[in-house]
Amino acid sequence: MVRLSELRTADEIRDADLRDLDYRREYERTRLANDVAIKVVAYRAQHGLSQAELARQLGMRQPHVARLEAGDHEPSLATLGRLADVLNLDFSIEVKRNRLRLRYPARGTGEPERKRA
Repeated sequence: MVRLSELRTADEIRDADLRDLDYRREYERTRLANDVAIKVVAYRAQHGLSQAELARQLGMRQPHVARLEAGDHEPSLATLGRLADVLNLDFSIEVKRNRLRLRYPARGTGEPERKRA
């Protein structure tokens, strides 16, 4: 039987995975969509909403919320604007050479929390 103290943390596993170049490329490619998905899921859970209820608040259909939460596709700027307006969330995007990500990802994504101005 494995002892709890012998198990690796999620951060340790992610750090090890990121040493693999192919994994790192895919992680970076899908980072924005995944960070948005985490924030949307967290908001919905905190407010006790179903996908359909959240969709009604956002003026969209439930399958669209499901796609956002799956993190399979990058949301458009218009969608991010709608999420920010309706949910009162920050979706500041950092755009750099070979990098596109949320400036302030949701907690628990392995990114350090930064103070917001």
